[in-house]
Amino acid sequence: MTRKQENQFWDRLRGVTEDAGADPQTLEIFDEAVSRRRFMGRMGVGGAALTLFGFGAGTDAAMRGLFGRGLIPAAWADEANGLEDEQAKSAMSDAGKEDGLIVHNDRPLNVETPPHLLEDEVTPASRHFIRNNDLIPQQALDRDPNGWSLKIDGEVHEELEIGLDDLKSMDSKDLVLHIECGGNGRANFDPQPRGNPWDRGAVGNAKWTGVPLKDILERAGVKDSAVYTAHEGYEPILGDRGPFSRGVPIDKAMEEHTIVAYAMNGEDIPATHGFPVRLVVPGWYGSCSHKWLNKITLRDQEHDGRGMTGYSYRMPKYPVAPGERPPEEDMKVGGPWLIKSVITGPKKDTGLERGETVKVTGHAWAGEDEVAEVWISTDFGLNWEKADLKGDPVNKYAWVHFEKELSFENRGYYEIWARAVDDKGNTQPIVQPWNPRGYDGNIVHKIPVTVAA
Repeated sequence: MTRKQENQFWDRLRGVTEDAGADPQTLEIFDEAVSRRRFMGRMGVGGAALTLFGFGAGTDAAMRGLFGRGLIPAAWADEANGLEDEQAKSAMSDAGKEDGLIVHNDRPLNVETPPHLLEDEVTPASRHFIRNNDLIPQQALDRDPNGWSLKIDGEVHEELEIGLDDLKSMDSKDLVLHIECGGNGRANFDPQPRGNPWDRGAVGNAKWTGVPLKDILERAGVKDSAVYTAHEGYEPILGDRGPFSRGVPIDKAMEEHTIVAYAMNGEDIPATHGFPVRLVVPGWYGSCSHKWLNKITLRDQEHDGRGMTGYSYRMPKYPVAPGERPPEEDMKVGGPWLIKSVITGPKKDTGLERGETVKVTGHAWAGEDEVAEVWISTDFGLNWEKADLKGDPVNKYAWVHFEKELSFENRGYYEIWARAVDDKGNTQPIVQPWNPRGYDGNIVHKIPVTVAA
C-alpha cells in the first residue's frame, strides 16, 4: 500500500472515530464503542473492512498487522515528525513557526511548544501552539477574507449577520488572553489516555484584538430563554462526523473578556490560528475558542454538538480510579481551567555547577480565578520556597510571571518543581487525578537538572 493510500485510509477512518479523534483506540460504530481489533473483526478484517473505506484486498495484510499490534501506519508516524502534508507545511510557514516545536500530527495539524520556548510574556504567533480537530480552510491559507460573515441566530429577537468591515467598525478591545487545549498535560496521566500526548506546551498567551461577543449578541437581542451558545466555523471536516461545535454558558458568552477577535499581536490572525476571525473564550478549554468562526447559535439548553457529548471534552462527575471509564451519564461538560504553572527556565536537563546561581522563570494562570502564589521545590516537594510574582497581570485571564533564584551546593540529580495557588486556596496536585480523556492536567511542573561535581 502506498503512503497516499495509507493517508486516505486514516482520513476515512477518522470519520467513524469519536469526536476530535481524541481516543483513536476506541471507535463509535453502530452506537456502541468497539476497539480497533473488534472493529476490524466485525467488518471482516481485510477485504470487507477496507472495502468499506474504498480500498482493495492489497491493503488488507498491511493494515491487519498494524491494527493487531495497536500501531499506526508508518506514513502517519513519518508525517508527525516530518510534516509531509502540504497544507500543514503551508500553515506552519504562514504563521512563521520556529524550529523546535513538537508536531504531534499534521492531519489535522497539532503542534506543541516546549516550555523553554514559552518564555515570552506575550506569546508570539511563531511560538503559539496549534490545535485542530479538522482541516484548515484553504481560504484562510490564501488570506482571503472575501465573503466572510458571522451569523447570529437561535434564541435571539432578530437574526443578525455582520461582515468583516462591520465587525472592525465596532468598539474593540486589546486583551492579552491565555488559550489552553483541554488536553494539555495528557502525557502526565498514568495510564496515559489516548489522544495527542500534550506535555505542557499546548498553551499560549497572545494579545488579541476584537469585539466583545456581548456587544454583538446584544445587537441581535438575547432572549431570556438563551442559556448556552453553539459555535461553528467554516473549516473542512475530516470524515462524516458533522461540524465540530462547542459552546459555553450564556453568562460566559456575555463576559467582557470573551471576544470575537480579528487580530493576533497586532496583525491579521495567521491561518492556522483562525483567519480572518476567531472566538476567544479565556479561562475555558481552548476548543471553546472556535477558529474560522462564522456562526453562533444561542440555545435554550446545554449545547449537544460534536465535542459536547459522550466523553469529548467531558469530565466524570466523581473521582475515578486510573483506567476507569464511567458511563456516559456520569460525565459532565469540562471547564473552566484549573490553577496551573509552567517553568520556562532553566531548560529541561540543563547542566549546572555547584554553587552556580540559576534563575527559575515561568508563568501561572488560574482559569476563572486569580493566581495568588507560586512555590518552588528542589527536594521533591519536601520543602517549598515562595517565588516572586512580577507584578499583576496586564488584564484578567493573562498569565502571571514568576521567578526565583536558586543554587545547589551538592552534586547530583535534582528536579525543580513549580506549584501555583489561586485566590481560593486551590493548588496543583502532586499526583494527577485521572479521567478517561486526559483533560484538566494540572500536576505540578517538574524540570530535571543535573549538578556537576
